Amino acid sequence: MARSFIAEGDIVIERALVAGFTLRSVLVAARRNRALPAAIDAAIPIFAADDAVLTEITGRPELRDPIANFDRPELPSAQSLLEQHNTFAVLEGINNPNNLGVIMRNAAGLGIDAVLLDQTCGDPLYRRAIRASMGQVFALPHARLDPLPHSLGLLHDHGIETIALTPQGDQELSGLVTQPRVAVLLGAEGPGLTGETIAACTHRIRIPMSADVDSLNVAAASAIAFHHVAETHR
Repeated sequence: MARSFIAEGDIVIERALVAGFTLRSVLVAARRNRALPAAIDAAIPIFAADDAVLTEITGRPELRDPIANFDRPELPSAQSLLEQHNTFAVLEGINNPNNLGVIMRNAAGLGIDAVLLDQTCGDPLYRRAIRASMGQVFALPHARLDPLPHSLGLLHDHGIETIALTPQGDQELSGLVTQPRVAVLLGAEGPGLTGETIAACTHRIRIPMSADVDSLNVAAASAIAFHHVAETHR
């Protein structure tokens, strides 16, 4: 995996800096006439490029927002996060960067302590995922898990109830358990969680739907579930 990542936009760059990430350089359009975020150190190289150069670098002739190059940090271990936190989102196969970023933003905004991603998930520090999260990915601890469902044993060993969010759930969201340590599991848009993972979870929860709609977008479903976790643990 690359040892750096790209963050785009003034707010996102500023949030990365506030979170303590190391900035290496910034690319801006030569025509930009607004000041860059004040948090950018004066010693950081700022490269201003015209449309032809921007097209070669980014594929876009116009660059409305600055693009910053940051050092990629080492991820914590899943074990360390399980020892430090109580509420988790566990993601399986979520590789759409927009869904991934919005889930990270929802988790940060609705009180989930940390996110655990299996090996088939996308990169939370991919540019589009970062932008979709509005930089909230920087404030939320995350780590990689060994393949599911085997790695659920690690969560269960730490006394964490695992809640599979699935349209085939045998409990409604209103019946979400209120144990102090819980993890909400979410699968990729379309296929959802694998059957093996669902079977290995402590609980199988569904969101009641109206009319002929069978499910919600995974990012929307995550917000509902995370809010319910926050309410039951408040």
